[in-house]
Amino acid sequence: MHADVHLLLHDLRAAELHRAAADTQAHPLPHTPVRTQLGWALVELGLRLAVPGKPTTARPVTLAA
Repeated sequence: MHADVHLLLHDLRAAELHRAAADTQAHPLPHTPVRTQLGWALVELGLRLAVPGKPTTARPVTLAA
C-alpha cells in the first residue's frame, strides 16, 4: 500500500475514533454502585454453586489380552 494512502486511511480512522470517544463522553453510562455490583456477583456465585455438576459414571475397565 502506498504510504500516502496509508496515512490518509489512518487519519480518517483516527478522526472516526475521536468522534466516537466524544459521543461516549457526552453520554456517560449510569454509574452502578459497588454495592449493587457486589450483590449481583454474589447472586452469580450462588447460582453456580447451586447448579449440580455433571454426574460421574464409572466405566468398566477392559484389559486387552
